[in-house]
Amino acid sequence: MDAHEALRRRTFVVGAGTALLGGGAVSGAEAAVVDGPLPDFHPALKDALTFPFAWGRSPIRDFRAWRRAARAAVEEHLLVERQDGTPFAPEFGGRSRTREYTRELVTVSLTRYERVRGALLTPHGPGPFPAVLLLHDHGARFDIGKEKLVRPWYDDTRLASARAWADRYFSGRFVGDELARRGYVVLCLDALGWGDRGPLVYEQQQALASNFYQLGSSLAGLMAREDQRAAAFLAGLDRVDARRVAAVGFSMGAYRAWQTAALSDHVAAAASVCWMTGLKEMMVPGNNTLRGQSSFHMLHPGLARHLDIPDVASIAAPRPMLFFHGGLDTLFPAEGVRVADEKLRAVWRSHRAEERIRTKTWPELGHVFTDAMQDEVADWLDEVL
Repeated sequence: MDAHEALRRRTFVVGAGTALLGGGAVSGAEAAVVDGPLPDFHPALKDALTFPFAWGRSPIRDFRAWRRAARAAVEEHLLVERQDGTPFAPEFGGRSRTREYTRELVTVSLTRYERVRGALLTPHGPGPFPAVLLLHDHGARFDIGKEKLVRPWYDDTRLASARAWADRYFSGRFVGDELARRGYVVLCLDALGWGDRGPLVYEQQQALASNFYQLGSSLAGLMAREDQRAAAFLAGLDRVDARRVAAVGFSMGAYRAWQTAALSDHVAAAASVCWMTGLKEMMVPGNNTLRGQSSFHMLHPGLARHLDIPDVASIAAPRPMLFFHGGLDTLFPAEGVRVADEKLRAVWRSHRAEERIRTKTWPELGHVFTDAMQDEVADWLDEVL
């Protein structure tokens, strides 16, 4: 079979799916072209998604009962069991003092599978302090994880990479250090594949996720469980006021922040910068999600049959939540941001708590977390915690 014949047969098979879904006959003349990695019948698949378990659409009318049921539905799709019985067994080391706060490394068991090292910053003073679980991004940069957000005082080799990352996305700041200066205990840990738990190779992400599925588990589910446990560990520290713990993140870290708020009662508020959209509006030709690879860190198979992305975040209602978007952010189309914001506001409005949710688009910015955005997030945390 020559290349032309192979292409003709491939196109015919793809077109056949559309014809069958539409109830029509299959013929080569009716064949359609795949939209990149999307099947040509993807509109039919999207139309089938009605998100029947969303608040307001679900038959469950009591919000507390809905939240329990919705959270259980999400947890079922994580494919990773709860880890509540695993002792954290923290080990502290690498301590260093600055004028305003103490830095130390902490190693904990977030799951029964392995130990995870993170950076822990504590303001000087008697405490207990409010705290932030700071969640790092993806960015296709794996040699640094926690170092993207906390200045690596313990590793000069990673410092150059960390500074370059801060310059690119954070106006040259280390977000965690700035929060510690403002009086917050900050915990930032490496996700699997980053920093001390990597470096992962970009092209291996899909294989890694596939192997998790083959083993009856999930890469994204593991990250969700670890973040859930990290929130519990942070809230349980004597230096922390357990009633005043927030989750904060940028990009994939933003996804992790609102997801953790949805799954953990230890999180009193969450700030999500540059990761919120409606699923259908995100799944369009040309979107970065369609490439796979990085998407597997944020993919719970089958969950979309029940809940849209903002529906999952709504499990955290009516706790304070902040969502910032960049108007020039090509990763999240404006229509997806609009749909998500409307869905989120409707849930908080149903609780007469719309003042507890803040959404803002920065029209001149792309996929970044600038100093001005950081200052607004910190001021907001001061208000709500």
